[in-house]
Amino acid sequence: MIDEQLVDAVEAAVREAAAAEIMPRFRQLAAHEVVEKKGPYDLVTVADRGAEEHLTAALTRLLPGSVVVGEEAVHADPAVYEAIRGDAPVWIVDPVDGTRQFVAGDPAFCTLVALARGDELQASWTFAPALDEMAVAVRGRGATLNGRPLRAGSPEAGAPVRVAISNPDYTTPEEKHALLRLAVPGVEVRPCGSAGLEYLAVARGELEAVAFSWELAWDHAAGLLLVEEAGGTDRTRVGERYRIGGGNALPFAVGRDAEVVERVRGLLAGE
Repeated sequence: MIDEQLVDAVEAAVREAAAAEIMPRFRQLAAHEVVEKKGPYDLVTVADRGAEEHLTAALTRLLPGSVVVGEEAVHADPAVYEAIRGDAPVWIVDPVDGTRQFVAGDPAFCTLVALARGDELQASWTFAPALDEMAVAVRGRGATLNGRPLRAGSPEAGAPVRVAISNPDYTTPEEKHALLRLAVPGVEVRPCGSAGLEYLAVARGELEAVAFSWELAWDHAAGLLLVEEAGGTDRTRVGERYRIGGGNALPFAVGRDAEVVERVRGLLAGE
């Protein structure tokens, strides 16, 4: 299903969507072009909607018979999400990951696209247009950033474990308690920004791990494969691999190597 021609064509489609729908609106948004979905921390803009529509048309054209699960389409019709659990190839799309940063004029946002089938991720694209960074991962073929191989590596012996986490205030009491267990000596915790860019930081060895308390696939699919192909791994709180179809024990951890992930997972589980 994945050949180099398709990989390159998807990269081109992602770049075209960003050039047509996102970057012309960066730092140019009018007040009426930003809408709260569930509150001030859950925003959507005309750029999100335009980019998702652009990508939906382009991606299904590139792979006939495929379907798209995009954040904005699911917001409009939650039943769309069920396609992730189906048999058809599915594109998982977050048109603007880090919408709050985008609205604020911060360049730390990205477009995320992943291709999956049967709950297995096949390829992913993480594009930060304002930073001119494109990360691509293909299952079994490794990961690259702007065409150069990505390796997460392992942290230096004795160095603190740096972990970006979801905001504990927007979790269940049990998940909040789990995240707060990371506040121990030797672990440096900070709130996450764009999930896609936090995954990229892990894949390039700038961050040891991430720990998230939500499982919506468009935030995680691209980054999970990127980290895995860069040498990292993931585990849910109970030690299972993350499933893009859902039903994961939360929070879950993704890190540079198995040792880091097990340390973070153990803290989350209270072991």
